[in-house]
Amino acid sequence: MTGQQGSRPGSLWYLVFLGYVFLQPLFDPATGPLQWVVAVASVALFLAFTARNTVRPPLPGHWAPALVTALGLLVVLVNSGGTVYFVYAAAYAGSLLTRTAATRWLALLTGMVGAAAFASTAPTTYLLLSVAPPLVSIWIVGLTAMEEAERDREAAALRVENVRIEHLATLSERERISRDLHDVLGQTLTGIVVRAQLAQRLGGAEATAEMAVVETMARDALAEVRTTVAGWRQLVLDDELVVARDALAAAGVVLTVARAPDLVLAPMAENALALALREAVTNVVRHARAAHC
Repeated sequence: MTGQQGSRPGSLWYLVFLGYVFLQPLFDPATGPLQWVVAVASVALFLAFTARNTVRPPLPGHWAPALVTALGLLVVLVNSGGTVYFVYAAAYAGSLLTRTAATRWLALLTGMVGAAAFASTAPTTYLLLSVAPPLVSIWIVGLTAMEEAERDREAAALRVENVRIEHLATLSERERISRDLHDVLGQTLTGIVVRAQLAQRLGGAEATAEMAVVETMARDALAEVRTTVAGWRQLVLDDELVVARDALAAAGVVLTVARAPDLVLAPMAENALALALREAVTNVVRHARAAHC
């Protein structure tokens, strides 16, 4: 029902089961104003919570299932249909927590439904309608949410890996070009320098002067080639930040970067930070289950 980017639009059909909350107020002759107030207020609160999770990432960790469970506990005190909120709590647990933690939540919610049935004073008919379906639905919905969340995480990891592969392919091509420049053009320019030096020793004064110019030009070109090759092999932090933003966006994580605009890093420090950023992005995607970074 939920994920890192909030509720999926296609999953909002689950809201129709909020009708369970109105079964007892509608059909129980003993219903009073309190039951109606509790039913309407609880549905309004849950819809507001769902709307919040639709436009923003859900609350992290156990908060979302805990809040929905607390709402259910308050409602079942006067309305046995409040057990439907335990099913919604199971959906949040399955979507947001690890499989082990989510399974514990499902067991806990099952126990709460049983306890609510035992303590409820509602007529048997309403009690059966509000207890039997949730006992089954908690596990069906919870396990389904676990599987969907696992597929979403695997898809996000795959998207990140594709971005990394594309980036590594670009770096590999740059490395190849830099090697070719160094090996081919660098060797040629070095040969020109050597031959210019030899011509200076063998030729006359005018030839010597001209060869000195050739040697200077060849040395300058060789220095430029070496500088270019070194620059291509050097990782650029800004480039890595762009790749990191794309990779995290593919995983549903919003990246916020705070840095001084006039900050200038030494090449070795920039290279080290760029490598550390790569590793950090990988860890965030695979292990953090974050919405913001």
